[in-house]
Order: sequence, then structure tokens, then C-alpha cells
Amino acid sequence: MGAKTTMKTTGNLLRGAVAAIALCVLTVASALAGERVLHVYTWSDYFDSEVIAAFERDNKCRVYIDYFDSNESMYAKLKAGGGGYDVITPSSYMSAVMRSQGMVMDLDHALLPNLQYMDKNFTRLTEDPTMAYSVPYTRTVTGVGYDTKRVNPADIGTWDIFASGAYAKRMTMLNDMRETIGAALKHLGYSLNTTDRGQLAQAGDVVIAWKRNLAKFDVDEAKFGLASGEFIVIHSYNGDIALVMEENPDVSFYIPAEGSSLASDDFIIASDSPSAELAHAFINHLLNPDIALMNMESIRYFMPNTEAVSRLPADLADHPAFNVPDSVMEKCEVIRDLGEDNQAYIQVWDRIKAAE
Repeated sequence: MGAKTTMKTTGNLLRGAVAAIALCVLTVASALAGERVLHVYTWSDYFDSEVIAAFERDNKCRVYIDYFDSNESMYAKLKAGGGGYDVITPSSYMSAVMRSQGMVMDLDHALLPNLQYMDKNFTRLTEDPTMAYSVPYTRTVTGVGYDTKRVNPADIGTWDIFASGAYAKRMTMLNDMRETIGAALKHLGYSLNTTDRGQLAQAGDVVIAWKRNLAKFDVDEAKFGLASGEFIVIHSYNGDIALVMEENPDVSFYIPAEGSSLASDDFIIASDSPSAELAHAFINHLLNPDIALMNMESIRYFMPNTEAVSRLPADLADHPAFNVPDSVMEKCEVIRDLGEDNQAYIQVWDRIKAAE
């Protein structure tokens, strides 16, 4: 397979109890052998395998990776006592939530010399523009992946595609509260950070209407289904669709005309990290321009690393699901932490999930 971990391989990695038992055994074995270990909690398909292998070689350590499929599920697991992680990659709004609750440590910039390559124009969009406790890893934009051979061209371009009965039960939307409610809010012409209860109620009604046409709410299995032809239309992250486009040339991607979400997935270090110095070394490794370029070519997510971006090959720099044009980005909003108003979104999401 080479350096690149394919979607199929990563997507089929064992999770749950078996993975937890294996992780425990490997961790204990490494500790007994005197080997340093780093525990990472992240999204699937988020690191090139050779990037991880190089870090392990250079730092004489072992990296263990667990996966989550939404910010909310990650947060819930940590709050319920599931921990032991060093580096985590939440979206910026969730980084802020975790910071406010003492779950994140401040970063030591002296251990992160590669911060010099970060695009300051991008960091201003995050919840932590001075990178006091978080460092942007990827820039993500949410949109629609679809099968060009089975979707009528007249139906693409907006969020309204999810209202189409023509693709009923062959479509999915993200199992992510802020992303999916946000899509409906943008469809209605509202901000995806609104705290207006009436607007949120309308958005909930829209998603419930869309839900009747959906096969399910999902993240990882949906992209595999689009690649295989099981699904025709999916709500997904741009980098995931860029990978699907490699697997299936009939797949394409668009960001709806009404706008969508723009996010920074960050590196943070857990406040109770047992390996904080190694965690800093890991983040600095990923910020190395050579490593960042290798990673971008592999996982197909844009990284705000000025030196690495300047060296992008033309096929990637011009890829519609990778380097989204500024004119499109202007229609997008960054998801923000809404403090106590987050509860209003939870209530709407609960209503959506309970609806038939």
C-alpha cells in the first residue's frame, strides 16, 4: 500500500472493546520495555501512515491512535471518564469548550518552533488566534459529495437536494449536531451560529423533512458507501470527498450556494497528558513543512502551513474539493462555541433524532 493509508483500510480498523483491549496490552508492553508512548484521539483518515512512522523513529516512541466521528461524541467520552490521551484534534469551537472546562493545557511555544509556518490570516478565524492552547491542523469545509452518473445536474448546487425524493434512502447527512443543523440554517438564510429559538426550530423542521429521504446520519460509512455506489448523495467534509474522488472518478463535490461551515480542526494537549513534552514534539513534527506537504497529499485536507502550501503540486492546488476558492469560502461561516446556548442546539438535535 505504500505510505498512504487507504480509506478502506482505515475505515475497517477495529474499534470498540477489541481495540481498547489491544491498546491496553500494547501500552503495558511498551511501558515494560521502557518505550515512550503517545496516545492520540482524532478523526479517521487523518494522518499519513509514514508521517506517524517517521515520528516514532525520530522520537523512539510508539504512537497509539483512537478515532471519533464527531466533536460531541469525543467530548462525551472524555467527560464520562474515557481518557489517557495526550493529543486530540477537535474543531476550534470544541477546543474552546474544552479549554473553558480545564480539559486543555497551555502550549509551550518554545517547544513548537514550527509555529513560524502557520498562516496568521487563518488563525484569526479560530477561537484561539494567538495559539495559546491550540494549533490549527486542517481547514475543513462541509459540502455535498454526489455520484455524477446518477444525480440530475439540475438538482445540484444547493442544500435543497436533500429534499428530493428522487434520491430517497440513498442519501446521508453528517451525524454531527452543529454541522447538520447548520446546513439547514444556511439553507434558510440564517447564521449557523444563531441563538434565535425560532430560527432553530425552523431549522429542526427542515432537517426532519430531509431525514425522511435519508438512509441515515453518518460520517465514516457514508463516504465508503459513496465510493462503492451504495449512496448517491452525502453531506460530508471536503477532504473526505477528495479521497472518495480518487476511489471513484464518477464522484464530485460542491459547496451549496447558500453557504456552509468552515472549520479549523486543532491540535490540543489534554490537561492530564502524561507525555506533554512528547505531545509538543508530535505537534511540531506535523507542522514541519515537509511533513505537512506529505500529509496534505495523502489525506487531502488543506493545512494553513504557508511554506507547505507554496509547494503544493498543481493537481492538488487546483483540486475543487481540496483548495476551495476564496469566492466560495466567503459564503461560509466558522462554527463558534455558543456557551449556554449550545443547549438549544442539543434540544433541536434530540427532536430530530426522535422524529420518524
